[in-house]
Amino acid sequence: QVQLVESGGGLVQAGGSLRLSCAASGRTFSNYAMGWFRQAPGKEREFVAAHTWSGGTTYYADSVTGRFTISKDNTKRTVFLQMNSLKPEDTAVYFCAADSSVLHLRMGYGIDYWGKGTLVTVSS
Repeated sequence: QVQLVESGGGLVQAGGSLRLSCAASGRTFSNYAMGWFRQAPGKEREFVAAHTWSGGTTYYADSVTGRFTISKDNTKRTVFLQMNSLKPEDTAVYFCAADSSVLHLRMGYGIDYWGKGTLVTVSS
């Protein structure tokens, strides 16, 4: 089992920045691909970013490319999502996810572990 706990959400003005963190506990953290998803009010959950278990390859949704950066610190068992140039349409609950396959994260199905989410609100 892997437990994931997100933090760092909050209220920010458009154009601002936030950094989300996801602390992992349980099984070997470094063996898992990690990712972030988000769900806006009234919408389905969508893929935001992911990287391979080695951290060597990253993937982003088109809507966040160039603005968001995913990173991982194996020593701290934490994955981060740095969000810059935030827009009101980025408002959502952001979820951390872990899976043995980065493909599952990119496709958004068959994912092994989920966090409970942290709310990000971007005001205009």
